Amino acid sequence: MIRTTPFHSRTSPLCEAQNWRRWAGYFIVGSYELTHEREYWAIRNAAALIDITPLYKYRLTGPDACRLLNRIVTRDVSKCAVGQVMYTPWCDDDGKTIDDGTVSRLDEQTYRLTSADPGLLWLHHNALGLAVTIDDVSDTTAALALQGPSARAILQQLCPAPLEALRYFRLTQTTLAGIPATVSRTGYTGDLGYEIWLDAKDAVSAWDALTVAGDAYGLTPAGILALDIARVEAGLIMIDVDYTSSKRAHIAAQKSSPLELGLGWAVDLEKENFIGRKALVEEKRRAPEWRLAGVEVDWVSLEEVYAQVGLHPQVPATAWRTSVPIYVEGVQVGYASSGCWSPILKKYIALAHLRAEHARPGTPVNMEVTVEHQRRQAAAAVAKLPFFDPQRKKA
Repeated sequence: MIRTTPFHSRTSPLCEAQNWRRWAGYFIVGSYELTHEREYWAIRNAAALIDITPLYKYRLTGPDACRLLNRIVTRDVSKCAVGQVMYTPWCDDDGKTIDDGTVSRLDEQTYRLTSADPGLLWLHHNALGLAVTIDDVSDTTAALALQGPSARAILQQLCPAPLEALRYFRLTQTTLAGIPATVSRTGYTGDLGYEIWLDAKDAVSAWDALTVAGDAYGLTPAGILALDIARVEAGLIMIDVDYTSSKRAHIAAQKSSPLELGLGWAVDLEKENFIGRKALVEEKRRAPEWRLAGVEVDWVSLEEVYAQVGLHPQVPATAWRTSVPIYVEGVQVGYASSGCWSPILKKYIALAHLRAEHARPGTPVNMEVTVEHQRRQAAAAVAKLPFFDPQRKKA
């Protein structure tokens, strides 16, 4: 059964395109208008309001809540202060990525874990013998992402908390137009932004308050298509697109470790034992065979490829989520897993899995492009991630 989020009474009338997507069993807007262009530019130039309720959300409470999380995730949660948010992957015994998400410390003994895939059973299996209560609050907690350069100015009108002082990946428990809410300075766009977490029964009131406050700033509801371009520009990975959960992989080659996904900074091998640690220690010792990197396609080369059949170059209107081969001197050395034309950078970019020896920024490669039903290659170069990293994101 397809469900709707608590914001559906507001998002549905606005969805003129009737462009809907499935996300974790929910209907979610793909684009509100016939194209997503205005929604994308709202993220980069003004502010966008995005329904992110379908994320799975678990509340962990008790004296062993931190111990449970430290057993599961690769970050050292004991270093997470009250009011801090940590992005982290988690792995199986072989050090292969199961999922990734955030851990928010709400008070001394209370944490919220978000994930793309359901993980309640996984949490309970690993909580055996620990003094911790695990609650699935996915359906009772509504969530919005307010993203873009004007996000702070809009939100500050409604929140008494001094948002100017709220640091990147920190949260504050406050109110929004009198509604109890947790506001975190996080997001999936690589821009200045906040995520708002509140009781599902208050969802419509919060949406209405934000849209009124944001009217003078050009606040625009945005769907998944605009978000997808923004997250590629930000170099942010997506499960089932840029990696396969080890729980669903059919063969070993489909699995990826956090070190291969460019998440080595989120793996603390110095902390107490956690699931996958032994395998990750060994992998770090021998160095990963694969690396996630950016790829920028050379425009002149792309023009030449299309000119061979008498066409002007064409770039995708939306972000793509397919496997596209990457070559060096005619030999495949990896594949791009998602990519797009970046409107703000004016570049054709992709996230790619490359053999480690070919993953250094600046390395020349070729990316496959299909022109008039023929597979051809355009020159490209490996690029450092993220592609887009404005100062305002963390300032």
